[in-house]
Amino acid sequence: MKKRTIKLFDPKIDSTEKRNIELVFESHNWASGSGSHFVNSFEKKFIKYTGAQSGIAVNSGTAALHLAVSSISKEKGEIIVPSLSFVSTAHCVKYSGHKVIFCDIEPSTGCIDPTDIEKKINKKTKAIIPVHFGGLSCKLKEISNIAKINNIPIIEDASHAAGTKYNEQKIGSHSDLVCFSFHPVKNLAMPSGGFITINSNNNNDNFKNDLQTKKWCGISDRVGNDYDVKDLGWNYYMNEFSAAIGLSQLSKLNKLNKSRKDNSKEYFKRINVDFKMPFENSCSYHFYWILVKNRDEIREKLGKLGIETGTHYKPIHKMSYYDKKINLNETEKFSNQIITLPTHPNLSNSDIDYIIENINKIIN
Repeated sequence: MKKRTIKLFDPKIDSTEKRNIELVFESHNWASGSGSHFVNSFEKKFIKYTGAQSGIAVNSGTAALHLAVSSISKEKGEIIVPSLSFVSTAHCVKYSGHKVIFCDIEPSTGCIDPTDIEKKINKKTKAIIPVHFGGLSCKLKEISNIAKINNIPIIEDASHAAGTKYNEQKIGSHSDLVCFSFHPVKNLAMPSGGFITINSNNNNDNFKNDLQTKKWCGISDRVGNDYDVKDLGWNYYMNEFSAAIGLSQLSKLNKLNKSRKDNSKEYFKRINVDFKMPFENSCSYHFYWILVKNRDEIREKLGKLGIETGTHYKPIHKMSYYDKKINLNETEKFSNQIITLPTHPNLSNSDIDYIIENINKIIN
C-alpha cells in the first residue's frame, strides 16, 4: 500500500515561479497600477495565448464573472446558468440583481444542454453563462446560434478551460466575454487570479473601459492624483505576486495540459466503467470524471488507499440559498454518481497505474 497521498489537485512549479516572486519583492511594487510589470505583461501574454481581441486581469474567477455580468445590462432580468458548477456561476448573477435560471446538462459531457436553454429562454433573458465542465468545451456553436436569435450575449465560464480549444481556436476567443479562474487547483495556477477576455467587435473598447473602471472601485478620469468616480466599482485588481506566478505558469501551460491529457487518455482507455468523461484532444482536463453507483463507498475505499478524489459538484439549486424545488433530472443523477479523479502534471506513470488498477478492482 502506498504511504503517500495522491492529491486530487497539485500545482507543478519550478525555479521560475520562485525567481519571479523574488523580483516582485525586490521591486517594492506589489499591488497594481501603471508600474505593474507582471500584471501588464500577463495581460498581454494571456490575450495573445487565447487569441482574444482584448481583456483584463482580475483577482479571482468570481470577480471576473461578477464584473462580466455587471457590464451587460442595466435592466434587470434573467440569466441562464447550469446548476452543475461552482456556486460563483450563480452568485455572480445574484450580485448584479438578476434572477438565476438553472439549466440541465448533457449527461455525456456534464456541460449545459442547449435544448434546455431553448426551453427556458424568454424576453426577460439577459445572458447565457455556459460552463466548460472539467475543461471539456460545451456546444458553443449551438449556444451561440440561440444567443444570436434572441439578441443576448454569452458570458463563458471558462474556470476549468485554460488551454481548451473549440473548433481549433482556444477558449477565450469566441464569445463577447469569457471568464477564467487561476486558483491554485486550476490548470494555470496562481494564489488567486482571474481574467476576462473580450471579443465584442462593436463594443470592445467600451467593454474594456467599463471593466477596467469597475475592477478598481469605479475610479475613472484619473489625471495625476486627481480622479472621479461616476459608477459603482469593486476592489478586484490582480496583484503582482499572482501575476508573477501566472507568467511562469502560462509559459508552460501547453506542456502542463499535455500531461493532463495523457493521464486522462489512460483513464479513458483503461477504467472499466460504463459512463466516463469522453477523451478529446481539445480538452484541457482540469479533472477527469467517472460515474458510478455506490459512489461514497468507492471514494472511501480509494481514500484508504491514499487516492484523493472529489465530487464536483453538488448542484447549486440544491443549496439552501437557492430553490431546492427545481427539478433537473440529469444534473441530479450525474452529481449523485460523479467521482472526479486527479489529472495534474505531478502524477507519475505508476500513480496513474495505481489509481486505475484500484478503481477497477473496487468496482469489479
